[in-house]
Amino acid sequence: MAQTNQAQAWLDTAASSVRCRLRVALAAAATGTVLLCMQAALLAWALQQGIFYQAGVRDLVPALAAYLLLAGLRFLLAVRGRRASFEAGQEIVATTRTRILDHMRRLGPIWLTRQSGGVRITQVVDGIDALAPYYARYLPQKVAAVLLPLVIVAAVFPFDWVSATVMLVSAPLVPLFMVLLGDGAERASQRRWLSLTRLGEQFFDSLRGLVTLRLFGAGQARRRHLAQVSDAYRRETMAVLRMAFLSSLVLEFFATVSIAVVAVLVGFRLLWGDLDFVRGMYALLLAPEFFLPLRALGAMRHARMDALSVAADLDSLLSQAPEHSVQVARPHPEAGTAHGAVALELKGVRYRHGVDRGGVLDFSLSVPAGAHVVLVGASGSGKSTLLQLLIGFLAPQAGSIQVDGKDLSALDTASWRRRLAWVPQRPYLFAGTLRDNVLLAHPQADDAKLERVATQVGLDTVLRALPDGWYTRLGEYGHGLSGGQAQRVALARALLRDASLVLLDEPTQQLDAGSAATIHSGMAALRRDRTVIEAAHRLASARQADFVVVMDRGLIVESGTPDALMRAGGAFQHLLAAEAAA
Repeated sequence: MAQTNQAQAWLDTAASSVRCRLRVALAAAATGTVLLCMQAALLAWALQQGIFYQAGVRDLVPALAAYLLLAGLRFLLAVRGRRASFEAGQEIVATTRTRILDHMRRLGPIWLTRQSGGVRITQVVDGIDALAPYYARYLPQKVAAVLLPLVIVAAVFPFDWVSATVMLVSAPLVPLFMVLLGDGAERASQRRWLSLTRLGEQFFDSLRGLVTLRLFGAGQARRRHLAQVSDAYRRETMAVLRMAFLSSLVLEFFATVSIAVVAVLVGFRLLWGDLDFVRGMYALLLAPEFFLPLRALGAMRHARMDALSVAADLDSLLSQAPEHSVQVARPHPEAGTAHGAVALELKGVRYRHGVDRGGVLDFSLSVPAGAHVVLVGASGSGKSTLLQLLIGFLAPQAGSIQVDGKDLSALDTASWRRRLAWVPQRPYLFAGTLRDNVLLAHPQADDAKLERVATQVGLDTVLRALPDGWYTRLGEYGHGLSGGQAQRVALARALLRDASLVLLDEPTQQLDAGSAATIHSGMAALRRDRTVIEAAHRLASARQADFVVVMDRGLIVESGTPDALMRAGGAFQHLLAAEAAA
């Protein structure tokens, strides 16, 4: 119950941005109901004139014309109201999706890598889309279910207070049974949403791991499992529909009984002479319209249930604090605008991901401008964490990082990242042409610069082997290129960016020795006139570095020039020996 109340509060808060549109929709509905009452009065009068006074068609033409005019006005009002409510729903979807994506961006890529891609995609796409029916249909109908019956009662009461009283007495029965059926419908909707997120998560994971599933012959087993999850979602969806149909049946029953009571009372009073035909017919014509908004609200309850289930997840996501993002301060006038290699000074930097989850501890290092520093050590020693701190994906829990004498936390994050180039272990290549993927680093680069960069990193040999050269289309994740070719694309990006600081995160770890040697030769161009910090798995690049830092469990255990460390016979020499033995 507490979670439901919190989700409802979230939905109500979000509605504040579209209240003007919703008021337009309600005003149109209320005005349309007033016109409906006028139509009912005209129709009752026309029936009396035609049945009891044998009025001709010509005598009824003015009433008929007025009736049609009112019908046209009601149609225009209905269109305007529907449009306003539809726009309210679409505005909520757009603003909520922007809000969620912005919050995910603030949470940072480190947080995102720990999440299930399928769950987040389901939330951002299907989940947020489920909010539209709530704001476009259910919320206006909820207010209309209270407002419009009151308008009808107010119109009927002066002419037939008995019928108006029956309507008022029977009206609470409809929302009463909606409440009684609400708990079951809410639980069914929550189970349905859980099944949908589970299905989205497992389907997305199956697509990403399709090659692995085929290689291990597990495709059929996975298919059967997805079929079971899909069937569970089907059953939960049918459960929600059953509850919706049951709710509609109960509401229709009580509404029909109430209308029948009004009709019986009108009939007897007409027979006894206590009521004239026009007033009785007027009340009888408006009785179904009195219950129509309540019946429509009952039919839309599933929209509220879906929105509540989604709102609970979105509220939970938005309540997560962006612990890993660097605080963006107002930049100095020159912050992030200087060119050329940067000098770095790390003083007592500390960042722990959690208990026994790695990080860096009391890390201090001076990196002169234009230096090539290689970080070596076993997996989990803190190399990648240090690079993420320099990028700004993480903020130091203690200590400071200075760039050319200025604290990194005082620089504008976006400006600082424009001075960086990053080559990860697995570069991401987008679906599109090879040219587009390289130009991502510098969209204004001309063909001559592209060709020069390709030659420097050995991408020119790849281009000659491709059917359409620069314009060869790649699939998602660079489908169509080998791992070594994808790394050359990443190096070309980094070189084209003309960055001040280049960060390399074990760019050859996934490659064979031959491909790794080719990539290392291509990286020589990156090191000119730039500061380079490289986390290395293979130690070939460490031999060519200006400075080597050996890390273990977040600490510096040894540092110095490659030659000095090899002569010392310490940790670096042991790593070289272990690599040679392997």
